[in-house]
Amino acid sequence: MDVKTPPLVALAPMEGVMDVTTRDLMTRQGGWDFCVTEFLRVTNGRQPGRVFYRLCPELRQNALTPSGVPVHIQLLGSDPQALASNARVAARVGAKVVDLNFGCPAKIVNRNLGGASLLRYPDKLYESSKAVAEALKPTSAMLTAKMRLGYDDTELALDNARALNAAGITQLVVHARTKTQGYKPPAHWEWVARIAEVVDVPVLANGEIWTVEDYQRCVEVSGIRDVMLGRTAMTNPWLALQIKQHTAGEEVETVDFKRVIGLLLEWLLQDAQIYREDVRVMRVKQWLVLLRLRWGEEAKRLFEACKRCETEQQLVDLLGQVI
Repeated sequence: MDVKTPPLVALAPMEGVMDVTTRDLMTRQGGWDFCVTEFLRVTNGRQPGRVFYRLCPELRQNALTPSGVPVHIQLLGSDPQALASNARVAARVGAKVVDLNFGCPAKIVNRNLGGASLLRYPDKLYESSKAVAEALKPTSAMLTAKMRLGYDDTELALDNARALNAAGITQLVVHARTKTQGYKPPAHWEWVARIAEVVDVPVLANGEIWTVEDYQRCVEVSGIRDVMLGRTAMTNPWLALQIKQHTAGEEVETVDFKRVIGLLLEWLLQDAQIYREDVRVMRVKQWLVLLRLRWGEEAKRLFEACKRCETEQQLVDLLGQVI
C-alpha cells in the first residue's frame, strides 16, 4: 500500500438528494476526487441527449462541477442492449465515465430487476456489464460499477465481483452490506478485502464511514484506502477534506454542527433559482433527518423545530438561530 499517494474520496449518487446544485455545493468544500449522478433508469428504450443533460448539466462543462470535480453518469437497469444504447448516448453527449448501479435497495427498483436484485444472477450481471463495456469501446468513456455484497446474503459476492471484472469494468465500489441489510450498521468492511483479492481493478469501500476514525478502521479492516461517502458526506461535507488532511499528516480541520447548518442554509438560498419553494422546504427537512444520524440531539431538536415549517423564510429564521 502506497501511503504517499492520496486516497481517492468519491461522492456517492444518492437518489433524490445528490442533484446538480448539491453536487456543486458539496464539491466546493474540497477533498473530492469525483462524484456520481443520481441514476437514470433504463428499461427498453434509448433516451435522447436532452435527458442526460437534464440529469447532468455538467456535461456541458466537460463533465466537471464548477469547482472542477469530475462527474460520472450512472445508469440502472437489466436489459443489456438498452443499457448499451444509453451508454453510447451518454458518451456521445460528453460522459467521461459511465457507472452501473447494482446496489440500489429500493423496493420499486428491485421488483423490476434493477439495482441490487441483479446480484442474485451473476450471469445477468455479466451480460449487462459486458454489453455496456462493448458499447463504450469505440469511445474514450470508461465503465465502472457499484455493488452491494449481495441480495439476501453474501453467498454470491465473490462471483458477482468476478463477473463485473470479467465484463470489463475499470473500477468497483463496494457497499459493504447486502440489499436486505439496507443501511443498518455495521458495514462489513472485511468483505471489501475479500472482493479486492478476486478482481484486478481498483476497489473503493463504501458504508459507515462517518468520521476520520471510522476511515482509519475501514482501512485497517479492508486494506483499502479509497472510499466513497454517501449519507456521511451529507452530515459532514468536509469529511473528504479531513480524510485527505489526515492521510497527508496535516492538521485535520474541525467541523461542528453550526458549520454544517451554515452550509445547509447556503444550499437553501442557492436552490432558490431552480426549485419551487415547497421542494426546497421538503429537501431541507430531508437533510435535517440525515443530520440526526451524525449529530444526535442537536440535529433532532432542530428538526423538531423545523418539521412544520411551510415557507423558506421560516426555515431561514430557524437555521439562522443555530449559526
